[in-house]
Amino acid sequence: MCIRDRNFASTVSLMGGPKVIIIDEADNTTNDVQLLLRASIEEFHNNCRFIFTCNYKNKIIEPLHSRCSVIDFSISGKEKQVLAAHFFKRIQDILAEQKVEAEPKVLVALVQKYFPDFRRTLNELQRYSSIGKIDTGVLAAISDTKLDDLMSCIKKKEFTQMKKWVVQNLDNEPTQIMRKIYDSLYTYLLPASIPEAVLVIGEYQYKAAFVADQEVNLVACCTELMMRCHFK
Repeated sequence: MCIRDRNFASTVSLMGGPKVIIIDEADNTTNDVQLLLRASIEEFHNNCRFIFTCNYKNKIIEPLHSRCSVIDFSISGKEKQVLAAHFFKRIQDILAEQKVEAEPKVLVALVQKYFPDFRRTLNELQRYSSIGKIDTGVLAAISDTKLDDLMSCIKKKEFTQMKKWVVQNLDNEPTQIMRKIYDSLYTYLLPASIPEAVLVIGEYQYKAAFVADQEVNLVACCTELMMRCHFK
């Protein structure tokens, strides 16, 4: 907390109730910072309430967990369908207002691919709508990534070609690419190397949540698979 926040938390509210401080994206803070926040909770609990938001609750230290009520805003299957349907209707309205033609099945594919990241969906729609029409040609760009070429480069230890593949396919979510590699391990790797590959993928999927450069992270993941695993 900065000095201004401490001054805010230490004083009594003029309205009579407790004050509230919201720490947004708390999972992006270090353990040292979170320990300081724990001390602030204890110091100002009479005057102030604290709300921490995060995408990955496992990155919040246990002392904060024990001092807070954890509310998980996960979306159930039925709720997901309803929410996705409402968002689909909303983006149709937006595109109609902007006079951009769009085929419904393409919009459905976009919503399904990026749900529940509505901001990402809108950004992708803006990018694809630059030509004035969103049609089936877009489906090729948002379809599942084929891994044959990538896994061939990793197997042959062709680093330059592997890096080139990553750059060309980075529009796809890096964590989804790692997931597809994970799902296909039995196809490409010798059985003895699969546990090693799982550890590598798990490590870099975790890092993908907070690294500054997703390209570097995915290339590093593929490089470790290249160096540590044995292929069929």
